[in-house]
Amino acid sequence: MAQYASILFGMILVNNFVLVRFLGICPFLGVSKRLDSAVGMGLAVTLVMVLATAVTWPLQQLLDFWGLGYLQTITFILVIATLVQLLEMAVKRFLPPLYRSLGVYLPLITTNCAVLGVAILCIDDGYNYPQSLVAALGGGLGFLLAMVIFSGVRRRVEEAEPPEVFRGLPITLVSAAITSMSFMGFSGVIDHLFGA
Repeated sequence: MAQYASILFGMILVNNFVLVRFLGICPFLGVSKRLDSAVGMGLAVTLVMVLATAVTWPLQQLLDFWGLGYLQTITFILVIATLVQLLEMAVKRFLPPLYRSLGVYLPLITTNCAVLGVAILCIDDGYNYPQSLVAALGGGLGFLLAMVIFSGVRRRVEEAEPPEVFRGLPITLVSAAITSMSFMGFSGVIDHLFGA
C-alpha cells in the first residue's frame, strides 16, 4: 500500500507533469485565468489520463507481444483522440456552461502532451497495470492541483497591478516559474514519508 501512496503523491507533488516536467503548458497557461474553468480542465485531463492509461497499458502489452512496439506513439495518440472526442460530446451534452468556458482547450486535450506523457512514462517506468492507473490518477490530480494553484496566483498578480512592461504574458511566465520552483521543496518529502 505504501508503494501505491508513494506513486500517487510522487506524481502529484514531486513529478508534477506541469510544474516539474513542463508537460501540458498550453492549457495550464490558457485556462488558468478563472478558477471554475481551471478546475473543469483539471478534472477533464485527470479523467482522460486515467482512461487513456487504462486502455493504452494493455494495448502496449499486445503491441509488444506482436512485435509492434514501435507503433506505440501513433496508437496512443489515436486512443487519446477517441477518448477526448467522447469526453467533449459528454461535456457538451451534460455540462454546457463548462463546455463554453473551456472553449477550444477541451478538444486540445488530444494534443496535451501530459496525457500522452503519462501513458508512455507508465510503460517506460515499468509500472504494472494497477501502478499505472495510480500514476495516471496522480498525474491528473497533480495537473488539477497546478491549475488551481496557478489560478489563484494569476488572480493575485492581476490584483497587484504589475508594471506595464510585465502585464500579460511576461508576468504570467514569471509567476509560473516561481510556482514551479515552489514544488522543488517537495522532492524529499515523499522519500521521507514512504521510504521510496
